[in-house]
Amino acid sequence: MSGPPGLGWQCPARDSVAQVGVYFDAATAMPPHPVARQAFLAALDDGWADPGKLYTPARRARRLLDAARATVADVLGVRPDELHFTAGGTDAVRRAVSGVRKARDLCRVVHSAVEHSAVIKAAGADATAVPVSLTGRVDLDALQKALDSPEVALAAVQSANHEVGTLQPVEAAASLCAAAGVPLLVDAAQSIGHAPLPTGWSLLAGSARKWGGPAGVGVLAVRKGTRWEQPWEPPADVPAVVAAAASLRAVHAEAAAEAVRLSALVDEIRTTVAATVPDVEIVGDPVERLPHIVTFSCLYVDGEVLLHALDRAGFAVSSGSACTADTLQPSHVLAAMGVLTHGNVRVSLHSGVTADDVRRFLAVLPGLVADVRAEVGM
Repeated sequence: MSGPPGLGWQCPARDSVAQVGVYFDAATAMPPHPVARQAFLAALDDGWADPGKLYTPARRARRLLDAARATVADVLGVRPDELHFTAGGTDAVRRAVSGVRKARDLCRVVHSAVEHSAVIKAAGADATAVPVSLTGRVDLDALQKALDSPEVALAAVQSANHEVGTLQPVEAAASLCAAAGVPLLVDAAQSIGHAPLPTGWSLLAGSARKWGGPAGVGVLAVRKGTRWEQPWEPPADVPAVVAAAASLRAVHAEAAAEAVRLSALVDEIRTTVAATVPDVEIVGDPVERLPHIVTFSCLYVDGEVLLHALDRAGFAVSSGSACTADTLQPSHVLAAMGVLTHGNVRVSLHSGVTADDVRRFLAVLPGLVADVRAEVGM
């Protein structure tokens, strides 16, 4: 095998991924791509030393790290020296926000009302939340108005929504930000490895666990010319970074074909659920969306009860925000869209999901919803 070990592995068959039941929660974390494990184990031999040192084992680790950086940068369409590895997607967002605030000596953040909770928490209580449409797309007129302030340090508009899959008008938002002299942060966690990335941004964040890489690895790309200071430098987990890079390269190679296949399955879910489940609302944009995410809300249904019923039937799905479901609070995304916030189910697919898996889910769903409603007398 030529080149640094860990980055030259060929992708084995996806059916080698062990699953229990059918996993429909790829938007929270993709099942580990087979190549990630192989790359990680290969990199352990040469990537265990501190890549910042000068002795021979450290230089081997540095070569692996540099190769991983070049691989990820190529997929994201950035220069290697614009790419930073972080301790995860949340860490990438925090670094982006704090680094811009420090460099610009400004604090206020403007963000869409449907950003991931990591962005909202990093932005703080004094941030300006920009409203969205019924399908979840940011209101560009409201964004332009919010940017009209000398106190704004940063704007944040995600590439696509993590709960309903709606694509955001990032290029248009980037034009508004450029005119206002405000850098734009794009949380692209749900898009990387699934859909073409938008352009025009200043900073872009992602998470390896969303594309089948290991947890604990994130990426932050900062375009040259963006005023940003590195808040702190994390130690590099070289084997994990190598695994993340190898899995991203493999997923990226499959992305176009998978997008077509998964989008057709999502269309089937949208159509069949609307036809077979009474009092249901399919949320998100039906066309301008990610290929693998669909969310629907069932009236008169406790979402947590329905999720448990689906789990017993062998289907792992999510409800509401993946990061706040345990708080039992309504989804801030669905609330901002003005749609039903309870009884919602998010189905997010991956390359290990088959058409038969989806059709078995669609066959059992109506009966489960009816049973849950019957328990509360509906």
